[in-house]
Amino acid sequence: MKQKLLVTFLLIFAIKSFSQDSKFSVEANFPIPIGDNFLGENYNGIVDIGAKYRFLQNGIFSLGASVNFGYVRNSKSGATDLNQLFDVKIFPIQPRIFAEFSIPNLESLHPQIGLGYSILVYNAKADRINTSTLPADINDNESGFNLNVGFSYDLTNKFFLQAQYDFIKIEVEDNVPDIKYNTNISILKFGIGYRI
Repeated sequence: MKQKLLVTFLLIFAIKSFSQDSKFSVEANFPIPIGDNFLGENYNGIVDIGAKYRFLQNGIFSLGASVNFGYVRNSKSGATDLNQLFDVKIFPIQPRIFAEFSIPNLESLHPQIGLGYSILVYNAKADRINTSTLPADINDNESGFNLNVGFSYDLTNKFFLQAQYDFIKIEVEDNVPDIKYNTNISILKFGIGYRI
């Protein structure tokens, strides 16, 4: 899977490396769940990849659509935490509309803001089962509003560094308490991107 993904990115870069009109970009980020919430306290970020397409460019202003796919994993496992029976992976999917700005006299710096909807896809497999009443695996989804703010800094006309903050307000199920710990998620992302 990793090999196929790498070959796909290399092929895209090779085809578009000489393009002057950079409406499309790809990015790779390291996500860091933060804050006093279930994700920030119990999960570690692994990777976040994304793509952006700018469908309107007007001098200092660009409007576009983007999507990010992430992977975070619980920081506790049965080997280190006797109360943790499942190895839990969460795959955030984040489509959004974004606006990106260029600052006069600071052409390399691009602040951005985005609004969208996040879907958290859960995959939990039993780390160890000590009772027959527990399922072998659990697959579930949660979703909610997503606000993204950040900036990118151009290293060249193709490569850029970026930092982002995602706030996600998820809806909880009936049996989960509707408190900030369960509904408000914060993720910092630091990464590099390439304009195609």
